[in-house]
Amino acid sequence: MTLAANWTVLTARAISLNDGEYLTGNYRVQNPSWPSAWAFLSEVRKPATVRGYYQPLTMISLMVDCGLGGGPDYLRPFHRTSLTLHAVNSALIALLVYLLLGQPWPAAIVGLLFGVHPMAVESLAWVGERKTLLATFFALCCLVAYVGYARRGGWKLYAVSLATFVLALLSKPTVTPLPALMLVLDVWPLSRLSRRAVLEKVPFLAVAGISAAVTVLSQQHVHIVASRQLTLFDSALLACHNAVFYPWKMLWPVNLCSVYPFPEPFGLSQPRVLAAVIISVLLTAGLVFSLRWTRALLAGWAFFLIALTPTLLNAGYGMGVAADKYAYFPALGLLLALAWAMSRGFQPAWSLSTRRALVIVPCVLLAAGLEARATRDYLEQWQTTERLSRHVLAAAPGTAWAHGQLGSCLLKQGRSADALAEYEEAVRLEPDWPTARVNLGLALMQQRRLAEAEAQLRAALDREPGNSAAHNAMGAALAAQGRSAQAMEHFRSALQSRPEFPEAHFNLALALADQGAGIEAIRQLQQALALRPAYPEAHFRLGDLLAAGGRGAEAVAHYRQALQLAPDEPVIHANLGIELAKMGRVDQAIVHFQRTVQLAPTVAGMRANLARALAGAGHLDEAIEEYRRALQIDPSHAAAHSGLEAALAKRAPGTAPG
Repeated sequence: MTLAANWTVLTARAISLNDGEYLTGNYRVQNPSWPSAWAFLSEVRKPATVRGYYQPLTMISLMVDCGLGGGPDYLRPFHRTSLTLHAVNSALIALLVYLLLGQPWPAAIVGLLFGVHPMAVESLAWVGERKTLLATFFALCCLVAYVGYARRGGWKLYAVSLATFVLALLSKPTVTPLPALMLVLDVWPLSRLSRRAVLEKVPFLAVAGISAAVTVLSQQHVHIVASRQLTLFDSALLACHNAVFYPWKMLWPVNLCSVYPFPEPFGLSQPRVLAAVIISVLLTAGLVFSLRWTRALLAGWAFFLIALTPTLLNAGYGMGVAADKYAYFPALGLLLALAWAMSRGFQPAWSLSTRRALVIVPCVLLAAGLEARATRDYLEQWQTTERLSRHVLAAAPGTAWAHGQLGSCLLKQGRSADALAEYEEAVRLEPDWPTARVNLGLALMQQRRLAEAEAQLRAALDREPGNSAAHNAMGAALAAQGRSAQAMEHFRSALQSRPEFPEAHFNLALALADQGAGIEAIRQLQQALALRPAYPEAHFRLGDLLAAGGRGAEAVAHYRQALQLAPDEPVIHANLGIELAKMGRVDQAIVHFQRTVQLAPTVAGMRANLARALAGAGHLDEAIEEYRRALQIDPSHAAAHSGLEAALAKRAPGTAPG
C-alpha cells in the first residue's frame, strides 16, 4: 500500500529550493566516477559542491542514480530510489515496533500509517531530501540492531548498531541524538536502564561528538544570515509551538507545504503560540501523570522531542517555523506510543477477535485510505516546478524562495516580464538573501539593463562577499559592458570561493580570449569541460580557439562533441563546416552547411558558406543559386557578391544557369 499511495512520485518533475546544489548545478553528481565518490568522502571541512554540512553518502547515492540514467531532466531514477527507501523505512518501523512491543498487528499498522502519510511526500519527492530518507534508513537499522543486542546480547549486533549509526551521520547529521534515543528505549520498553546501559552509549556519544564538531566546522565556511533572531524565551515558545504543530499536522494533514511561516507576531500575544504553550503544559502534566500506569506515553513523547531537537536549533536560519521533512524520523516516537495504545486492544497478541480490535481495524483502514488519498493529491503538486511554486505561494504568500523559483520557471518559458516581477518580490521579501538578488540581476541582464543588474549584484556581494554565483554574474555583467579586466577579477573570485565552478571557468576563458590570452583561455575551457563534460558552449568555444591556433583536427573533435549535445545549433554546424573545408573535406563541410541553411534560412552568411563549399566541389550552378539567395537576404553582403562573380566567371560559356 505504501508503494501504491506514493507511486505517482515517479512522474514528479519538480525541482525545489536547494536541488541546484544537489543535482542541477552539481556536475560531480551528474558525472559519476570513483574520484568523485572519493572527493565527497574526503571533503570534510569544506565540501566543494554542497554547502552546509558533511553528507557524503547522500551525494554518492545521488551520483549512483545519475549513473543509472538520472539527470536534471529525468528525475525518475532518483524518485525510484527514494520510493524504495521510504517503503523500506516503513517496513523497518514495523519491525522495530514489533521487536520492542512483541505485538505484530500494532507494528504493522503504524508501519502502514507511516508509509502512506502525506507528510512524507516532501522527503520523498524533493531530490535534495534524499539525505532525510537515507539517514532515517540507517538510523532505523541502528535501532533495530541495538534492540536485538539489548534483547539477546552479542557484540556483533552492537557493532552493527554502531556502524549503521556512523552511516546515518554520513547521510545527514540531524540523527546525532540517536544515543539519547537509545537511552529512552532503555527506560521503556526495554526496561534496562543501568550504569552499564549508559556506558554502552560512550562509543556512540564519541561518534556523535565527532560528527557535531565536523558539522560546526563545515558550517563556518557557509555564509548564513539569520532570518529571525530568537531569544532564549523565543526558542522556548518555538519548542512549544512545534511540539504541538507537528502532531496536529500528522492528525490533520491538510494544507501541507514545503514551508510554514512564523505566526506573527511571534509571542504570547499570538493566539496560535499561546494555545501551543497551554497545550504543551497540559500535555506534559498529563504525560507525567500517566507514569502512574505506564511509561509508554511519556517515553514516546520524549523520543519525538529529542529527535526533533536538531531542527529546532536551526529554526532561526530556516525559511519558516517548521517543515514536513523535519518530522520524518521523529514521528517514530509518536508512532511507538500509538502502537502501545493499540496493543491494549489486541489481546491476545495474535488475535483480532476482541471487540476493541474490531473497532480499531476499520478505523485504521479508514485513516490509511484517507492518508493515501491525501498523499496522491499532494504528489500532484510536485509534478512540475511551477505547480509546486504556486502551491507554496498559495499556502505561504510571503515565501521568497518560492517567488524566486517561480521566476526561474517563467524565465524558461520566455515570460521575462512576469519572471522579473517574481524576482523583485523575492528581493522585497528577503532583501538580505543574496540568491534573490543574484536571480534578479541575471534577469535584468537578459533585458540588457546592465546598470540595474550590476547594482543588484553588488548588493548581493555586500551581503555575502564570497558568493561565487554573485561574482560570476557580476563578471558577466561587466564583460557585457566591455569591462573585461574587471570582469576577470570577479570570475577569479568566483573560482576562489568555488573551484569546481565550470561556468566561471567558461566565462573567464571568454574574457581572457577578448584580452588576447588564447592559451590561458584554452586552459580554462579545458578545466570547465573536466568538471562538466556535457557543456556544449565550452566545446564550441574551445573549438573556435583551437581553430584560430591552427589546431584544426582538435577543433573538429570539439565541434562534433558540441553538436552531439546541441545538434540544432546552426553556428556550430557552420564553424565545423568551415574547418572541414579548410582540411579539404568539402563534401562533409557541405552537409553541415546545408544543415545551417535549414536551421537559419534567413541568414545570408550561412548561405554564402554553403555556396562557397558548393563552388569548391564544382557544383557551380547550385553555388550560384545559393549566392543569389544570400544576396536577396542581404544585398550588401560582400562575400556573396565576390563569390557570385567568381562562380559566374568559372562557369563555362553557354552553360545554362542552374
